[in-house]
Amino acid sequence: MKTPFNIRAPSFDADAINETIRRALASAGLDTKSGPMHEVTETIRRALAPADTASTERATSASEDVIDVVACVVDEPELRRQASKRRLPADQTQATGTFETHEFSNRAGTRAYKLYVPARVGHSPPMLLMLHGCTQSADDFAMGTRMNQLAEEHGFVVVYPEQATSANPSKCWSWFHAQDQVRDGGEPSLIAGITRAVAERQGVDPRRIFVAGLSAGAAMAVILGETYPELFAGVGAHSGLPYGCAQDIPSALTAMKGGRSGLAGVRNTAGFTQAPRGKLACAVPIIVFHGDRDRTVQHANSIEIIRQAANAHAAQVGDGDAVARISTESGTSLGGRRYSRAVHADAEGQPHIEAWTVHGAGHAWSGGSASGSFTDGKGPDASAEMVRFFLALRRAGSA
Repeated sequence: MKTPFNIRAPSFDADAINETIRRALASAGLDTKSGPMHEVTETIRRALAPADTASTERATSASEDVIDVVACVVDEPELRRQASKRRLPADQTQATGTFETHEFSNRAGTRAYKLYVPARVGHSPPMLLMLHGCTQSADDFAMGTRMNQLAEEHGFVVVYPEQATSANPSKCWSWFHAQDQVRDGGEPSLIAGITRAVAERQGVDPRRIFVAGLSAGAAMAVILGETYPELFAGVGAHSGLPYGCAQDIPSALTAMKGGRSGLAGVRNTAGFTQAPRGKLACAVPIIVFHGDRDRTVQHANSIEIIRQAANAHAAQVGDGDAVARISTESGTSLGGRRYSRAVHADAEGQPHIEAWTVHGAGHAWSGGSASGSFTDGKGPDASAEMVRFFLALRRAGSA
């Protein structure tokens, strides 16, 4: 980008200035070759260095300590070229339906939501709720996940509940509050209320209502699967956290950052015994995505989500049938990300848990579009895989 003003910086002799400073410090009896004063003189030298030299040193330093930042992952030109070749289904289908804003209120408060109804929708369509992550909006999440395009292709309705800044300044769903981890209370009651209202209005199939989310939205999706198992037939958790792992902000940060040790440490947090138990009682099918280089929410959280779900299914069908029916595979996405996938199936071969680990990925929606935030276009398409998983599930009450 060109600068708007043509300003020429004054020229100076950096070497002469450095030598003057060195002599002044030496005359004061200070050693500039080692110790604290060496660091001082090096800092001054770098500050006076030409712009191209300083930027090169900063880039070298940054490459040695990679830190995840709040950013949208933008595809490199080569990846864009590959994407144009593969033409993922979500890219082939235009979102030509209606995308409108609505509101829902109950005793817990009021939340806005956006509703996407595809142009081609049949009788009793499926419905998917999509819960955004912190700092995101419904529009942002829709663009990043491309879920509206997939809805157009497969004929399902999509609902995007939106967290209010009055509830959380960063727009995080309150998965870490004990009162928001129970049925008929707090945010779960609001989201369940939105679900029921839209389902009735749109005439959706009550046996094919699903919920998925990213980060805080994924943690809330797990809570909804536990607290409203008769409402949601499947859960999708991307970069999320297990049920009951926190009951306030300190314990939430411990769980997010501490991995397994953090999850165990939450149990010792004062007042945790008053929070919901840290295990699932309801065996709702679930698909999980997580990057193994996620520094915001440790990958171990997804392992705990899977463990909770496996235990719930084992309790439902009996320990003897719950083990040994796990198939695994690994591969590389078209964008170059390696991944591992494990599928847990019941005695009849029906999958009920699917776990994806995206190797080298951070805190971002795998296979997402660069038009949204927190996306990684290099990974396998989490949106398409979740839709496949949900639509393949046996309908509740069917033979």
